[in-house]
Amino acid sequence: MSLPLVVAITGASGVIYGVELLKVLQYSDVATHLILSESAARSLAIETRYSVAEVRALADVVYNNKDIGAAVASGSFLTRGMVIVPCTIKTLSGIANSYNDNLVTRAADVMLKEKRPLVMMVRETPLHKGHLQMMVRCADLGATILPPMPAFYHNPQTIQDIIHHSLGKVLDQLGIEHQLFKRWGSAPEVVAQEAVREQES
Repeated sequence: MSLPLVVAITGASGVIYGVELLKVLQYSDVATHLILSESAARSLAIETRYSVAEVRALADVVYNNKDIGAAVASGSFLTRGMVIVPCTIKTLSGIANSYNDNLVTRAADVMLKEKRPLVMMVRETPLHKGHLQMMVRCADLGATILPPMPAFYHNPQTIQDIIHHSLGKVLDQLGIEHQLFKRWGSAPEVVAQEAVREQES
């Protein structure tokens, strides 16, 4: 089996992105090591029909967010990277300032110092200058800032289609193959481009 992926779900709106990512990765050879924050548990109850126990059962390994001595808190524990999905502004701030007060921020700091992929699905809007500056700081440290921004070129038919598009972008960053959405240049888009060219000629 390949190196595990650390998946952190924090309390921002959009916890379903984290749940769906765990479900998708169950069909891969990538083991998932889950950190579920305290506020994420509250968001699960508000936004989804999943219980904390059901979400924990989707992962291969689960850590307590207060367990700073967990395996993923050490750079000597090898992983393929980490995804924070969704990522709260508080978590963004902690990572930007290397303030490791819980396992999510400590594990993220490990990814940065070990030069491993760290994908942060920051979920907040609108964004003020302070938010943007923290994103720049994290990007400068090596993180990938990947907000869940829906696209429509793949002609989504359901909410899950929209969710899967963003998750596909995450998996692309980690080099994990998937079939979560139709890529630009596939048959429907090519036909559409040809139709536009015919109208313009």
